[in-house]
Amino acid sequence: MWRRLIYHPEVNYALRQTLVLCLPVAVGLILGQLQHGLLFSLVPACCNIAGLDTPHKRFFKRLIIGGSLFAGCSLIVQLLLADDIPLPFILTGLAMVLGVTAEISALHGRLLPASLIAAIFTLSLAGNMPIWEPLLIYALGTLWYGLFNWFWFWLWREQPLRESLSLLYRQLAEYCEAKYSLLTQHTDPNTALPPLLNRQQKVVDLISQCYQQMHMLAANQHNDYKRLLRAFQMGLDLQEHISVSLHQPEEVQKLVERSHAEAVIRWNAQTVAARLRVMADDILYHRFPTRFNMDKQIGALEKIARQHPDNPVGQFCAWHFSRIAKVLRAQRPLYPRNLMADKERRLPLFPALKSYLSLKSPALRNAARLSVMLSIASLMGAALHLPKPYWILMTVLLVTQNGYGATRVRIFHRAAGTLAGLVIAAVTLHYHFPEGFALTAMLVITLISYLIIRKSYGWATVGFTITAVYTLQLLTLNGEQFIVARFADTIIGCLIAFGGMLWLWPQWQSGLLRKNAHSALEADQEAIQLILSDDPSAEKLAYQRMRVNQAHNALFNSLNQAMQEPGFNTHYLEDMKLWVTHSQFIVEHINAMTTLAREHDTLSPELMQRYLESCEVALQRCQQRLEYDESGSSGDVNIMESPDTLSHGPLSTMEQHLQRILGHLNTMHTISSVAWRQRPRHGIWLNRHIN
Repeated sequence: MWRRLIYHPEVNYALRQTLVLCLPVAVGLILGQLQHGLLFSLVPACCNIAGLDTPHKRFFKRLIIGGSLFAGCSLIVQLLLADDIPLPFILTGLAMVLGVTAEISALHGRLLPASLIAAIFTLSLAGNMPIWEPLLIYALGTLWYGLFNWFWFWLWREQPLRESLSLLYRQLAEYCEAKYSLLTQHTDPNTALPPLLNRQQKVVDLISQCYQQMHMLAANQHNDYKRLLRAFQMGLDLQEHISVSLHQPEEVQKLVERSHAEAVIRWNAQTVAARLRVMADDILYHRFPTRFNMDKQIGALEKIARQHPDNPVGQFCAWHFSRIAKVLRAQRPLYPRNLMADKERRLPLFPALKSYLSLKSPALRNAARLSVMLSIASLMGAALHLPKPYWILMTVLLVTQNGYGATRVRIFHRAAGTLAGLVIAAVTLHYHFPEGFALTAMLVITLISYLIIRKSYGWATVGFTITAVYTLQLLTLNGEQFIVARFADTIIGCLIAFGGMLWLWPQWQSGLLRKNAHSALEADQEAIQLILSDDPSAEKLAYQRMRVNQAHNALFNSLNQAMQEPGFNTHYLEDMKLWVTHSQFIVEHINAMTTLAREHDTLSPELMQRYLESCEVALQRCQQRLEYDESGSSGDVNIMESPDTLSHGPLSTMEQHLQRILGHLNTMHTISSVAWRQRPRHGIWLNRHIN
């Protein structure tokens, strides 16, 4: 029981965040300096936004950089305000200078909003204490936050990676169960594929997250991570075999009609899913795995394959489920990989600065957008006669996300949660509870809010709003007077953030669909070239296969976000949705061909060359159709060899996959011919060439 409590991701996270916030308050209360303890506990909010609690091989270096930026921003704000420099100019300058951090790496990019939050906190402190005191609070607060988190991660050294791996295995279980539970419904891609694509997207996202964590932790250099590295390689093997597909719905229907194959395949899938969920718990709660075999299930599949040798579905399922069973039984990956092959490279400062100064830089656009929104918020505060509009400014930063859809959802949750929290705080302040009771209630509310923040941001905002109002009450003894004003500030901040994401240099995902589709085709081409090479390396195959999955995942994410964006051509998006569906089929075929190439199930050199040429021509046609707007259809010039003329006699499994890839590419070429003509006729869509 205690393992499930202490190792549970939500509980572990909530305990860590609550303790790092509340221990300074407790020490301040004991020493009779409660107000300083409350101010000291504000610094972890900046550290959280900056990601300084992320386990990293350069943990203390990032901590020093973060603390220096917080203290530096605080000093600059105080000095410039003392010289009567307008607040919009101060915040604009800080945002544009710190925006370069996003060019160094995504993790460094989180220092921009965190440093701006530190500058905004300073607004409420400037003039109320000596100039050096906020700097000392930020420096000591960051040091306390870093030491506490370092000690916490030392106690649970492997826990962050364990949590990610456990989530990966759970998503693999759900994906496997969903994919094989209703085979007869897979004849209609419009109804069957969207939920499967969502699950596949989550799996690939978690694999990418595990890659990043292992790189940041230098996990391959520590013996403590050996078991987890092995579990991750097993996860890659499982994803490879679960996500493959023959995409022959008519053959599936024939096999289901002639035998009880559907029940047997579902039995295998449910057995695999149940085992994956057990393994997810074993990884998370530090348990050794028990013995496992599924010989009966595999035997039933092999029997169906022998009874129906003319149907490829039975043999296909039997082979892939047998490989999955081998991984689960042996508790070892099918082959070792170099997991650090695709590690992220950080840009040094000067090359990052050069890239940042380009008008095409997303980091520059994001910094400029933030600077304008903060300037508008400052001017709005001045119009409302607010000398320090810190609540409006913080709301803008807290609700602004990377995309339009995410920002809209965050705004709704923030506004609703703040309203509910302010109402509750107003009612409770009316009763004037004792200080000790209020502090105890704040501790409990903080713990509960962090327990639910990952899944219910709106409800967590209710708790954080209550604690924020009570913090103001304990600091100034007039928190009740801020209730209505703070809600008005929240609404103003949400409106500014929404307008900024809608009108200030928006990065519409529907406009990026073409670029991401082009990148996905490039990754497919490189994978096919590698698979059809003379002697493909297993490590290179694994790396390129994951690149294909991640490129398609970026395309699928863009499509999902584009479907939520306002005012665009729905016909264009519907056609691109169909295009992405066929792209997913190609990804599944590449997953299957990767396993075959690794097992040296290849074609003759002449046949490989012919298939490679046909695939390259088909891929280039699709890329050109995405790039140009000339008239023409897929059948105007016969530049792609017909699949029927590529081979004579029975087709091998590799040839079946290649011919289906050619069929999907031909369909995608036709779809893009229609979709590109239906694109919007303004902005980024007017560019003929892909940048």
